[in-house]
Amino acid sequence: MVSSRLQKGFSRQQVANITGLSARQLNYWRRTGVIEPSSTTQGGHARYSFTDLIALKTVKQLLEQGVSLQKVRKSILALLQYLPMQQQPFSELKVIATGDVVLVFHQGVAMDALTGQEWIMEVAELEKEIVRQYPDAFQLVVEQEELFTANTDKKAS
Repeated sequence: MVSSRLQKGFSRQQVANITGLSARQLNYWRRTGVIEPSSTTQGGHARYSFTDLIALKTVKQLLEQGVSLQKVRKSILALLQYLPMQQQPFSELKVIATGDVVLVFHQGVAMDALTGQEWIMEVAELEKEIVRQYPDAFQLVVEQEELFTANTDKKAS
């Protein structure tokens, strides 16, 4: 049976223990709207849901991967605009940081969290660009295609 204290959510101290975030970080993120707790007690104390914990861990991982807190905050606001049905984008969507870009996977599509633009790398377009800029590199592109075909053939065997 769940204690009556946990029925309303996890306290700030419990969340700090679970996520490894400091109480100071949680307070700052709450004040600045990065991640707000799902509810509060009558006394105004934050209570975080399991979904909030997922979002907090995601933000922490993004920060550890070098994404700035400002970019995380902007990404949350942009995602709420582009995907209005997502109440808590960092807990409801798959989020990945690739260098300075935060990608979100939604319904099988990868999109930039800040712009909402789909993130697609067209291999054929890359090949055309290489050959356009460096015509002598065509043989390198062909060799790469042969390697891919050879690896695919080996897997099929």
